[in-house]
Amino acid sequence: MTEQTNQLQPSNSPIQMNTTKECEAQYPEMTAEFKKILKEQYDLFCRKQLNYGPDNISVGTRCETKEDLKLSQTGLWFRMNDKIQRLKQLVVLGKDDTVGESIQDSYCDLSVYGIIAQIVSRGKWGK
Repeated sequence: MTEQTNQLQPSNSPIQMNTTKECEAQYPEMTAEFKKILKEQYDLFCRKQLNYGPDNISVGTRCETKEDLKLSQTGLWFRMNDKIQRLKQLVVLGKDDTVGESIQDSYCDLSVYGIIAQIVSRGKWGK
């Protein structure tokens, strides 16, 4: 499967606009909650970005070369794997949270890291 296979129609295409409206009409509470969560995650991303800056993801590179991108994506993989392992402990194995990071916090971090990985892949990180 190529990276392009997973791409959606442009958000302004008639097909995508109709699909979105149909989904929102059929599932109004779910789609409203989805939008709310996206906004919360975007706000969290912006707060953390101002604290960390872009170098925590780019590892001091400009994310321009193939090697730079691989380094950033590898770092993101480790961060995402940490969250997946945490979720495994809490959700799958039913262990208690002993560090004060909720299941929802872990899902949120994992989601944001996924978006950051896409930004890096598209060559827009830190720009």
